Amino acid sequence: MNGSVRIGRVLGVPLRIHWTVPLLVVLFGYSLGSQTLPVWLPDRSNATYTVAGLVGALLLIGSLLAHEAAHAFIARRKDIPVQDVTLWALGGMTQMGKPRTAGAAFLVAVGGPLTSLVVGAVALGAGVGVNALFGWAVPAAVLVWLAWVNFLLGVFNLLPAAPLDGGRVVQSVIWWRTGDRDRAERAAARSGQVLGFLLIAGGWVSVLRGALGGLWLMIIGFFVLIVAGAERRQAGMASALHGVRAADAMSSPVETCPDWPTVERCVDDVAMRARHAALPLIDFEGRPSGLVDLSQFARIPVTQRNELRVRDVATPLSQCTTCAPDDLLEDVLEKARPSRSGIRILVADGRLLVGIITARDIARLVQRHSLRGTNGAPNNG
Repeated sequence: MNGSVRIGRVLGVPLRIHWTVPLLVVLFGYSLGSQTLPVWLPDRSNATYTVAGLVGALLLIGSLLAHEAAHAFIARRKDIPVQDVTLWALGGMTQMGKPRTAGAAFLVAVGGPLTSLVVGAVALGAGVGVNALFGWAVPAAVLVWLAWVNFLLGVFNLLPAAPLDGGRVVQSVIWWRTGDRDRAERAAARSGQVLGFLLIAGGWVSVLRGALGGLWLMIIGFFVLIVAGAERRQAGMASALHGVRAADAMSSPVETCPDWPTVERCVDDVAMRARHAALPLIDFEGRPSGLVDLSQFARIPVTQRNELRVRDVATPLSQCTTCAPDDLLEDVLEKARPSRSGIRILVADGRLLVGIITARDIARLVQRHSLRGTNGAPNNG
């Protein structure tokens, strides 16, 4: 979701809008105003079609927000941390922690599609009522169109394949029946990959037959295929990290840099011989104070490097992911702060920095698990 900006909060959760949302408004507004409404209600002015199309597209964005807000609301009621809600071209995405029980996972998953179906029913009833009571044909048509799109959204999301909500429902049921969450996640991800292939194939056939709407179907298929594949790999990684402590994964001893020298001095004395792409910082008392990515130094003009202190360009400790050596790694990763530079976790024993965990460290653990022949194996215990 890089390229999204925060615009406020919904139900206490940060709300972000991806740059593709205006594209979605234009696409659906144009489709409704230039194709659907002229067929349903001919002989209206172009201005009427344009305004109605724009209003319908904005109402659709509102219904997508309601869908994601339902996920976030139920998750918070079940004590699942919710990081943010993001709207984008293919709908919405709610970033949250993993449910602790199969029942909580089921409720969170089913909440979104049920909300879409309820919104669809309300919009349909409102459209019929507006037309019957006031004879407002255009607003009624927009509401009926909104109802149809929400019914389609709700039903499509209930398809039993991850990352769709229906896949989460299937995952929760398998988890409840087997007691094995990793196995359930792998099964839902496999069904998602199958659905992705089917959507791509169906879209391609539609394009060959002259229906350009098949391109949209192919885009959705590619998205489902990619995310399902990523979730399948993540499920395999989760099984490799069961019971692993942060101390078992960290690189130690860790190379550090004082936070008070200038950037120029840090580059000459430390960065040029550093083995990692990121350097943990320590203050005068030897306590961790932040983290600096070496790529940040490269973006600073040479003429300014003697004016800036290392701590001026670093990520402060309050914004870094930290943990204790005995913390379970899977719990730490679930709470990790997202970063464009990848995984950076500082491991501290009290006030003493004892190690750092990066994506390379985690990949090494997963590889070792795979070599033992247990990665992806079903749990029969």
